[in-house]
Amino acid sequence: MLKFLQIIFSITVISLAGYGLITEDFKFQPHMMLFLGLTMLVMGLREFQKGHKGYGWLSIVVFIFILFVSIKGFLL
Repeated sequence: MLKFLQIIFSITVISLAGYGLITEDFKFQPHMMLFLGLTMLVMGLREFQKGHKGYGWLSIVVFIFILFVSIKGFLL
């Protein structure tokens, strides 16, 4: 289930990034950052399941940072 979510979130991030690069319209950048953060969260949870606590915690910390960046982008 987590792998499926990771694939869906990754495809969404790539699609939004591609849209921004092609059209040079960056209005969806906060959404892209939010989905990138969710991808990192899912990656961290998968690493915890595999028993790699170091990579799991690193992914969770990156998720929190990206979440704050995304929220700031929504508010501006």
